[in-house]
Amino acid sequence: MNEKKIPLPHNHNERDSQLVETMPSIETIRTVADAMKQLGDPSRLRIFWLLCHCEECVINIAAATGMSSPAVSHHLRLLKDAGLIVASRNGKEMYYRAADTDIVLKLHHTIEEVARISCPE
Repeated sequence: MNEKKIPLPHNHNERDSQLVETMPSIETIRTVADAMKQLGDPSRLRIFWLLCHCEECVINIAAATGMSSPAVSHHLRLLKDAGLIVASRNGKEMYYRAADTDIVLKLHHTIEEVARISCPE
């Protein structure tokens, strides 16, 4: 968070100044914006939701979403670049799952709350 005092041209009240002083850094906002941008695509959102619940290979993700493997691979690369998922290799096969981060957990819960769905048991 930004710790330095930022003078506002029109200081209407103390709350405005306090709010500006606690505004998240541009780096933090950029990270959140990139994550949200990636999840703005319905296909990536479905893949992300699936990977919040299990670890899967490209072929199974493609079958579950009705997409081609190359299309799934493209979406996985974007989600991985945004830090939303991670990959691991088992032999020749790559497996993907949601990253174990605070932002991923919060996005997962937000998606389920907004969509009014619950995690599978």
